[in-house]
Amino acid sequence: MTTADFATTPHRSARGRGASVNLAGTEWPLYKLEALAAGLLVFVALLVITQAMQPAVLAAAAATVVVWWARRLYWAGDRVTRSGR
Repeated sequence: MTTADFATTPHRSARGRGASVNLAGTEWPLYKLEALAAGLLVFVALLVITQAMQPAVLAAAAATVVVWWARRLYWAGDRVTRSGR
């Protein structure tokens, strides 16, 4: 059975890999969930505005990739800053 363990605040794993959320017993980095949420928001907004699937899907995919990498690089830079390197 799939379950979600949503804490009020994201926790950092013991390995210091950034904030994560436990979904179905698997630690998901928070940046991945943020990217998926942003992609879904862009998809729904463009689907309502354009009423066409093609631009909505293409823009949602692009937004998801941009947010995914931007947030991933942000967390990677945050780790380096905190470790003093």
